[in-house]
Amino acid sequence: SAVGRGPEVPFRSEAYRISALARGKELRLTLSPLDADAAPPQDLVFRFGMSGSFRLCPAAELPRHAHLRFLTRESPPRALCFVDARRFGSWRLGDAWQQERGPCVVSEYQAFRENVLRNLDDRAFDKPICEALLNQKYFNGIGNYLRAEILYRLKIPPFEKARTVLEALKDQKQERRKKDPSLTLSKKVKLMQKNPDLLELCHTVPMEVIAAEKPLFDPEHSDNYAAFKNWLQCYLVPGMNSLRDRSGRTIWFHVRAWGQKPQKMPRKKRVQLKADPEAPTPKATSRTLKRCPRAAGTPPKSDEKEEREEEADGPRKGRARRRRRVTPAPALPEPEVLLNTRRSRRMSARRGRGEAGSP
Repeated sequence: SAVGRGPEVPFRSEAYRISALARGKELRLTLSPLDADAAPPQDLVFRFGMSGSFRLCPAAELPRHAHLRFLTRESPPRALCFVDARRFGSWRLGDAWQQERGPCVVSEYQAFRENVLRNLDDRAFDKPICEALLNQKYFNGIGNYLRAEILYRLKIPPFEKARTVLEALKDQKQERRKKDPSLTLSKKVKLMQKNPDLLELCHTVPMEVIAAEKPLFDPEHSDNYAAFKNWLQCYLVPGMNSLRDRSGRTIWFHVRAWGQKPQKMPRKKRVQLKADPEAPTPKATSRTLKRCPRAAGTPPKSDEKEEREEEADGPRKGRARRRRRVTPAPALPEPEVLLNTRRSRRMSARRGRGEAGSP
């Protein structure tokens, strides 16, 4: 369509077959001509964003946001459309998956698990577990509703540090081997089903949606959506709590499952920049001298003089004792127009203490 953000697809064929393969949050379509001499196959890799989906409908009744259309030759023709109202979805030419995405939690479970446990030193796991679960480099396929369901079932605090949660899985695996090193594969599967850990639920919870009797994500059938709402235990469920994480996504959780509700989402610490000691001192202008006459005259009291005054007068009482000492700003240099000669630091200090000195 004219408003589609994806590239043009240089593929023309009278008859072709469409096949698909999913990996995490990406889908690859392969357009294969039935006539081998007509054109070479064309691959497209799709990302769906927030609202992207495929829909098969009559060609005369195209959806409003159908950005890419595959037409049939039947009469009347139909169209397989990539529909995306928010236009967050996209497609690109070629068969390559996105490089920064890790193994799929559904189709590549063992590789996914090893990829997470092998890279726990990564800074990505310094974040809360609810934020780390959306990192597609390690949790390719986990989205907002899945992370809420996984954490709720395991009663894991969503704002617990991700590395703390995941490092415990290594210890649990070693303990299982020590208890019974001769476990068969079937016994391991049964044990996993009875006591699943977080990485195992990242595989089994999406599989519940995929292997459901009815497709739970069919927008044209309200009964299916009702079945999906009944399947949910935490996400959008009345009585649950919600907060926005630092990326602006809403995390759903249950306070009773893991303790007291936090007052607000933990924020990143702000880095305070230190002043550069070698930075040049700004020059005093005539406009600055009018606003602050002391800049050209009496210098501020030094730290040494303040210490002497405190020793002579004794410790201060009341509020004065709790006042913080403020380091005075460096005195601005005197302009050459007002003074022809430079005074040394020693003479300036005498003048500040009221001692006699030559001008």
